[in-house]
Amino acid sequence: MGLTIYLSGEIHTDWRERVIEGAQGLDVTFSAPVTDHAASDDCGVAILGAEPDKFWHDRKGAQINAIRTRKLIAEADVVVVRFGDKYRQWNAAFDAGVAAALGKSLIVLQPPEHDHALKEIDAAALAVARSPEEVASVLRYVLTGALPAGA
Repeated sequence: MGLTIYLSGEIHTDWRERVIEGAQGLDVTFSAPVTDHAASDDCGVAILGAEPDKFWHDRKGAQINAIRTRKLIAEADVVVVRFGDKYRQWNAAFDAGVAAALGKSLIVLQPPEHDHALKEIDAAALAVARSPEEVASVLRYVLTGALPAGA
């Protein structure tokens, strides 16, 4: 049994690389949004033309990014959504809602101080992890039945 995993959420840390490293040797395929912040923000105007109003600038980019996001979430068996310490990550919350609505297995990765703000998302998740290594351990257990060393 293999899994396709979509890694959604904050782009300012190495959490994706740490999950992928921890999942070495597993039958998994990873996908993610475009994590180049400037490219993600500006793709709409770079491709479809400039917008004088920031609202329309952002909307063009969001719509083009949504083509990728919708497809990758739809194809995923598991969606991992990371809520980090920086910025308000409404796009991550939206991805979690889409995944839940599609019946995808959802793993949330967040620090404890976000527990109250994310309680509804956490309630829809099948696991709430505190570290990328815990996410990798969940994936390893799901695929192999193996517990982490020392557990």
